[in-house]
Amino acid sequence: MKQIKQYENEKVLVLGLAKSGFSAAKLLNDLGALVTVNDGKPFEENPEAQGLLEQGVRVITGHHPIELLDEDFSLMVKNPGIPYDNPLVAKAEELHIPILTEVELAYQVAECPIVGITGTNGKTTTTTMIGLLLNQERAAGKAHLAGNIGFPASEVAAKATADDDIVMELSSFQLMGIREFKPQIAVITNIYEAHLDYHKTRKNYVAAKWAIQENMTADDYLVLNWNSEELQEMSKQTNAQIVPFSTREKLANGVYVVDDSIYYKEEKIMDTSELGVPGTHNIENALAAIAVAKLKGITNEGIRSALSNFHGVPHRTQYVDTINGRKFYNDSKATNSLATEMALSGFDNERLILLAGGLDRGNDFDELIPSLEGLKAIILFGETKDKLADTAKRAGIQNIILTSNVETAVPLAYEQSKAGDSILLSPANASWDQYPNFEIRGDKFMHAVKQLEK
Repeated sequence: MKQIKQYENEKVLVLGLAKSGFSAAKLLNDLGALVTVNDGKPFEENPEAQGLLEQGVRVITGHHPIELLDEDFSLMVKNPGIPYDNPLVAKAEELHIPILTEVELAYQVAECPIVGITGTNGKTTTTTMIGLLLNQERAAGKAHLAGNIGFPASEVAAKATADDDIVMELSSFQLMGIREFKPQIAVITNIYEAHLDYHKTRKNYVAAKWAIQENMTADDYLVLNWNSEELQEMSKQTNAQIVPFSTREKLANGVYVVDDSIYYKEEKIMDTSELGVPGTHNIENALAAIAVAKLKGITNEGIRSALSNFHGVPHRTQYVDTINGRKFYNDSKATNSLATEMALSGFDNERLILLAGGLDRGNDFDELIPSLEGLKAIILFGETKDKLADTAKRAGIQNIILTSNVETAVPLAYEQSKAGDSILLSPANASWDQYPNFEIRGDKFMHAVKQLEK
């Protein structure tokens, strides 16, 4: 870790804890800052705040007093999920207090190169693939996963050595809080409309994603999805070297698919059938990861070995089990229609039973109709089950079943299936109507699948 001096004796407010806030506060304290932590959760229910207090950090919990900002802080580090219209954040902006997220701190102390990955869908899978690839054939150091994937970036950066790489998944929320952050290689998997409740407009959302390349130079590389005309146009506005990837066209200086084979420039890497995860979207994820691997000098043999043995990350088209010839897949992370569309692209609808439903955010599901056509059956639950049932009828699905939740959906799906079929949980909705998060929803699905074996 670089021993930077810029925070010594500086008053810093860390707003919001969870993993990233805890790590940021700890790092700033270690760097000599005068840290105050403010978190809405009551102290007695707040192990992060309790741990920081034991380390001598000042903590204020249970509410967000606006008068805190009378204390002349030189910096605010906020949890990425806290919106900029939060009263404390808005007041800090009014007072011209710099507002960062902890990925900026991670960059400031990191001794090793950073590979940054952002996009609307596919970030976690692509980040995981890149981590696996960069740990192939490695003579020294290690590639560490960090960021939005669940490992606080500042904590990882504080421990990484000069021989390592940090492979950092970055959300639009995190990227809004950077100033100097600059990856050696950046990846944008795709950009669709998302998180408008936070960003207010699509333009703001796209700008947040595009910030990943803001400080890159001609010595850095920007890996872009060339299937997107929008990203092709945006590529004209960066100083970085562009490395494109596409499933639709041959690219002289990129990664692409021809006749079900993956190439880098003119060099064949592997067949798409060798990938360990299904779906066109996962081919795109693999192309992005291969681009990074080739830039980092990984051999074709190493690439094939890593990607053929990669069977997905938890809750993202994750293979769960085969029971009496039925294959079960957990895609609980599919919290919007686009993610479910992408998951469905990897399956034969005539042999597929889909489990879907969840929180009603007021949207309809018309865009799903083409992807739903031909499904063997659909099992629906949660607040949106009636809306989705109407969508399924318009898609021509004959076998539509409504049920209470994921746990009851699994045995119903099994009853509708036979050997050779696949059963996919891909909800197209957030989980919060019935489950605290998509991980718990996915865990409930996998537990219900295991119960079928009894």
